[in-house]
Amino acid sequence: MPLNFSFMENNTITAKMPVSDILEQMNSYEHEEVLFFNDKETGLKGIIAVHNTVLGPSLGGCRIWNYASEAEALYDVLRLSRGMTYKSAISGINLGGGKSVIINADKSSRTEKFWKKFGEYVDSLNGKYITAEDVGTSTNEIAYIMQKTKHVSGKPIDAGGSGDPSPFTAFGVYLGMKATAKMAYGSDSLDGKKILVQGIGHVGQFLIDHLAKENAEIIVTDINQQNLNAISQKHKVKVISPDDVYSYDMDIYAPCALGATLNSETIPLLKCHLVAGAANNQLQNETLHGMMLKDRNIIYAPDFLINAGGVINCYREVVGLSAEEAMKITEKIYDKTAEVLERAKTENSTPQQTAISIAKERIEQGKNK
Repeated sequence: MPLNFSFMENNTITAKMPVSDILEQMNSYEHEEVLFFNDKETGLKGIIAVHNTVLGPSLGGCRIWNYASEAEALYDVLRLSRGMTYKSAISGINLGGGKSVIINADKSSRTEKFWKKFGEYVDSLNGKYITAEDVGTSTNEIAYIMQKTKHVSGKPIDAGGSGDPSPFTAFGVYLGMKATAKMAYGSDSLDGKKILVQGIGHVGQFLIDHLAKENAEIIVTDINQQNLNAISQKHKVKVISPDDVYSYDMDIYAPCALGATLNSETIPLLKCHLVAGAANNQLQNETLHGMMLKDRNIIYAPDFLINAGGVINCYREVVGLSAEEAMKITEKIYDKTAEVLERAKTENSTPQQTAISIAKERIEQGKNK
């Protein structure tokens, strides 16, 4: 990541890095708009990236993270927002892709005023970007944000929203995992399969609920001991160290934490038949690492395809669908995953590139309408 810039007041950046280089990054990922924001009073600073709005307004959650640098935050938000475009496109819903990241390690500063200020920045885009939950945010924060903008989804149920989208995300991942298992094993049953779930946040916990019902052998890891304690009390799971994940003897690897866990160091260590998880941007390099998995005969379920249940649930709020209608769209993840894997096999391509091609085909069709 060659960028090196710093935030200043009034949404400007210092001269450490020419704006042309940032625009080059935007052009490389084909972004429409990127908003840098900074509020000295609340300590709020971050980035909103609008990738594509051909099919509809961009939607994507707000991630809060202690990034090592602003350059790392920009890299993350550009990749995440592009993934949201593909996610909505391949799911057949009329949304574009966007994302926001907030750079903040001080939880004490995340006050009501902090989140309302973020809502003002979202509102300044006049509906081009719709925010929602992501890592570090929940319906509690959304309740503050929605006081300053109507361009928000994942609102609390008592405020007329659909609530936490995590159950929908987990259900879609579960269906995608089953479809991938059928490709790998000839059956979509997960009974007795050794499944390693990396990251036991909201989505990971709901995913484990589904896996437990199928009598899978569940292995878990997380840096949060509280999450591990909670899931250990609820289900029979084996807890392993985060350092042992990639060399662990397993059938299915389910990354459900942060991205880039599939890379040149980890892929050669993997002892699994397939990868199907909820994390975004699991492949550090889509082309190189997608091919490395293929060469090792490890079937990869594209993350933006199988984790689309959350955005489908948010779409429900945007257009006024019922929970049942949103669930029917989410259920299509199984068949779409099977279609992508079969087409990739026929075309001797990677599932990731095949899924991206299908998403881009739909966007091109949208341009011609």
